[in-house]
Amino acid sequence: MTEEHNENASEPARIPVPGDIDYPLHTEKTIGRYFRDQVAVDPDHEFVVYPDRDLRWTYKDFDERTDNLARGLLAIGLKPGDHLGVWARNIPDWLTFMYATAKIGVVMVTVNPVYKGHEVAYVLKQSDMKALCIIDAYRDVDYIKIIRELVPESLTQERGHLESEEFPCLKHLIYMGPEKHRGFYSVPELVLLGQHVPEEELEKAEAQFDNNDVVMMQYTSGTTGYPKGVMLTHRNIINNGFYIGEGQKLGPDDRITLPVPFFHCFGCVLGVMASLTHRSTMIIVEDFNASLVLQAVHKERATALYGVPTMFIAELNSPEFDQYDLSSLRTGIMAGSPCPPETMREVMDRMYMKEITICYGLTETSPVFTQTSADDDIVHKCETVGLKHPPVSVRVIDPEDGHICGPNEPGELCCKGYNVMKGYYKMPEATANAIDADGYLHSGDLGMVDEDGYYRVTGRIKDMIIRGGENIYPLEIENFLLGMPGVLDAQVVGIPDEKLGEIVGAFIRTRPGYEDMTEEDVREYSIPRIARYKVPKRVFFVDEFPMTPSMKIQKFKLRDMAVQLLEERNRA
Repeated sequence: MTEEHNENASEPARIPVPGDIDYPLHTEKTIGRYFRDQVAVDPDHEFVVYPDRDLRWTYKDFDERTDNLARGLLAIGLKPGDHLGVWARNIPDWLTFMYATAKIGVVMVTVNPVYKGHEVAYVLKQSDMKALCIIDAYRDVDYIKIIRELVPESLTQERGHLESEEFPCLKHLIYMGPEKHRGFYSVPELVLLGQHVPEEELEKAEAQFDNNDVVMMQYTSGTTGYPKGVMLTHRNIINNGFYIGEGQKLGPDDRITLPVPFFHCFGCVLGVMASLTHRSTMIIVEDFNASLVLQAVHKERATALYGVPTMFIAELNSPEFDQYDLSSLRTGIMAGSPCPPETMREVMDRMYMKEITICYGLTETSPVFTQTSADDDIVHKCETVGLKHPPVSVRVIDPEDGHICGPNEPGELCCKGYNVMKGYYKMPEATANAIDADGYLHSGDLGMVDEDGYYRVTGRIKDMIIRGGENIYPLEIENFLLGMPGVLDAQVVGIPDEKLGEIVGAFIRTRPGYEDMTEEDVREYSIPRIARYKVPKRVFFVDEFPMTPSMKIQKFKLRDMAVQLLEERNRA
């Protein structure tokens, strides 16, 4: 830890937290207090840059804007503990609402920008949301239309006095822009209202909560049952951001390009919190586009770049790749889904990111608990997810009998420490199922740890293929297929089979010039090189994979596609 990151003597004594382990954390401050201290160090340093908008906020600029917005939220009656939702892409005011709510103890509920009516209705009700902030539309989702349908009272009732029959907790609608919509506050109006709220009211609100209080709720994807609201505290995410930044050796001279969504931890913790704790600068790309990312790196001389593997693959294969100078890059993060070794090597070589790191974790752990370091060699960067972060405890637990696994013994990766969520909102049974009696959060991921403490992820428990009694880990086969000439990307899933239970299916994207690759080509390449039971029985060639908004592969959709495609083959 560098001297400038070290907390001073004014830090309060550590507050014991159930499930924590004895390790001195970086800070016990709230996000608002921590941000003010960073502003005081260098108020004129750039904090947020939107290249396409020609928007630049220094730390001081951003502090003033979020103070004004926070006072506006107090003016309309929001108070510590209330829930405010943000349903938008990565626009500048997504960040201002994040910090404004943190400064006054309001819990920000992040809403997936591609949610539609049914999903938004669920989050509105389940989260007990008191205020909802929206933009007009995103992709094929018309936010205004959806809200008018869900909350028809917004067309007839005075803003600030909303009484919704369907959503009784919802009292305020806010439009994240200057335009006026009936029943909505606009951001300029909130800022204007805030000018009549004295500074002392901010201080009064800040005195009503501490860093163990919830600052953010993020909804899981809901692949099993309804989405769950993960409650994350100031303590969770600000400290997690610090250790993530340490792994990259971030500092005030670093400029981080962020094309990842803010509603997900990748954006708002790995990106925003790591930037804050290391006084770095964020360069925001509002919606992922490979060319715009490369342009932002080139124009702003970025030193770091974040992305999931599919983003890096798209950037590397952009027709415009050679037009941009990426030599300023040094580090960054590849995370969100298993990182193909071949892609990692290509990023380190062609994109100059020799100090790129891999992060592993999940929303429930704020999210990161293992990470490779900037100094790790290429083998560890490509084949592991690094060492555990210092303040946490990690176990590999056998999912069948519960014993703690030894080195190189596969099991479920589990984490305990400051970063474990406060729980799922209003779901005590689900919380108890996720966190065991010893305080360990069970990830659902299979992996192992070697004698040197490096962790490997071998797949999801639910993704594991069982073929005639043999356990097969898709990630192993995916990494193998990426070594085949002509294969750009590969995803492996289990396909139902009457005789064997499941067979191995592979979905492949080919490189230019290999469009005539066949299923037989893949099998002939595989049979001499891997065990016969791991060889894909069925191979499908696609132009793209089904993705979540955070660019994760939706394997359940691939399984459904495989079944459908095989039925079509049989009919033919």
